[in-house]
Amino acid sequence: METKSNGLLKVTGILMIIGGGLGIILNLISVFGMGIVVESLNLAGGNAILWLLTLAAILSGIGSAISLIAGIMGVKNAAKPEKATVCIVFGFLTALLSILGNILTAVGGGSFGVIYVIIGLVLPVLYLIGAFQNKKRAIAA
Repeated sequence: METKSNGLLKVTGILMIIGGGLGIILNLISVFGMGIVVESLNLAGGNAILWLLTLAAILSGIGSAISLIAGIMGVKNAAKPEKATVCIVFGFLTALLSILGNILTAVGGGSFGVIYVIIGLVLPVLYLIGAFQNKKRAIAA
């Protein structure tokens, strides 16, 4: 008998694939444009923090890649309760990188608000709920 697919894990996985893919594309564009921005700020007498921009680009790229991988794992393993642990690990990594991104934004002088943290965590938390539902099904089986 085939196990029923976890709809929540599958839907959030698809959304994470879309978000991760778009994030990778946008990150590549930002890396190429970063040199121009830094040079412009230096010419204008601004205080360009190259290391912060580089760190943001690296974290963004890693976050997008992990989100993409988590999405693929969620879709692939939505009907496999025995693979729930992999999805849980990637769900926590995605949530952690979302929080780190908000902290980096605040350190870089951007606005930091609880609402941004909550918005950034909605999808990873829903993904984790689906993964834990699968884990519960694996334990019950």
